[in-house]
Amino acid sequence: MGECDNFVCKYSQEDTPKDMYKDPEDKYRQWYFPKHDFTLMMIWSRFLIVGEERIVNGTDGHWFFRVMYLHKGNKLIGCVYCNEQNVTNYNIDLPIRMAFRTTFMHINGSKNKKRGLLTVLRTFAPAHFENGVWNNGGYCNRTSPLSEAEADFGSFDWQLRSIQLEEFERAKREKGEKRLFEILDVTRAMLMRPDGHPGDHWGNKWMKGYNDCTHWCLPGPVDLWSEFLLALLIRSQLGILTS
Repeated sequence: MGECDNFVCKYSQEDTPKDMYKDPEDKYRQWYFPKHDFTLMMIWSRFLIVGEERIVNGTDGHWFFRVMYLHKGNKLIGCVYCNEQNVTNYNIDLPIRMAFRTTFMHINGSKNKKRGLLTVLRTFAPAHFENGVWNNGGYCNRTSPLSEAEADFGSFDWQLRSIQLEEFERAKREKGEKRLFEILDVTRAMLMRPDGHPGDHWGNKWMKGYNDCTHWCLPGPVDLWSEFLLALLIRSQLGILTS
């Protein structure tokens, strides 16, 4: 939820939001900014892709790094990391590609024909675990950014960004005349910020002894995302977007 918290904090400096809804588990939130007639919603979903007429809920990638069973309709077509007999095992790039393709297809095929509907894709923001991952001793205790020469632009994080960009460009080619697509490309910048995670300071009472090298500190590098988004929205209002 860190990015959403950052967004609310930053734009509250311009307009005082009304807290419209909060569920008991803090998984669904809704704020209304009356000055600009703007509604911000945070929606948590146990499914990676769900399509409805007015909402498309996707994920940016981190939830794919676990055992998954892939279905097409009601048919099991394979899995990721399951290693089960008689079940086709796929690499993670396939479900990520199909998830973004499905999301963009739903947006392009939506019956909402409002002119100027803007879809923004935020690219993958990498985790920075070293010497392991979250559940086997991985940590992130760096205290300064990496230089561009030190960042690993051949990593799988960069490959995920490439998949996103390929599906983004595909969606732009297939879009209708009333669709606008823009990209919020944060991957390069965030690859260089291993110092921006909570690490062992995240304070999760249910996950003591583990490091959080996936989410971002506030304030921190993630503040940049809201600045990028604001600039993109200003360009949208001025009619100078690229798509």
